[in-house]
Amino acid sequence: MAVGRKPKPIEQKRMLGNPGRRPLPNSADLVTLPAAIGTPEPHRPLGSVGRELWQRIWEAGAIWIARDVDAEFVQMACEMADERVALRVKVLTNHDPVERKSLRELDKALMSSLGSLGFNPIDRVRLGVAEVKRISKIEELQNRAANRELIARAASTG
Repeated sequence: MAVGRKPKPIEQKRMLGNPGRRPLPNSADLVTLPAAIGTPEPHRPLGSVGRELWQRIWEAGAIWIARDVDAEFVQMACEMADERVALRVKVLTNHDPVERKSLRELDKALMSSLGSLGFNPIDRVRLGVAEVKRISKIEELQNRAANRELIARAASTG
């Protein structure tokens, strides 16, 4: 198991102005992968939970998941989700500690798979896709005031 921090994505280094001052690859040499447009069909059959996850992944990750390159990773994550449902039923029925351990291992594998696809806050930031920002109290008050103003305008015109 690797120890230490994962490297920052090149895109993030560029946005920060390359604080480490290490040479970055030339932008002209980078290959742009086409973003996913629409939801492709799974390569292999999926159960209801896997199918639902398939839809959510392609909808939520459309801006960073490449249809041709990442489809197999998405497929495997969805298959793990289906396996998890079946294994969880067995664990709840049999109360077998070995099956429970297998369920926890499958949980870790599924979370890792989803993380590698950018579906947790830390990995999204590492991919340079999103930054989680907490709204300050001032911004929250400004948003409330703007919403009240919109409601008042709508009420006076309607």
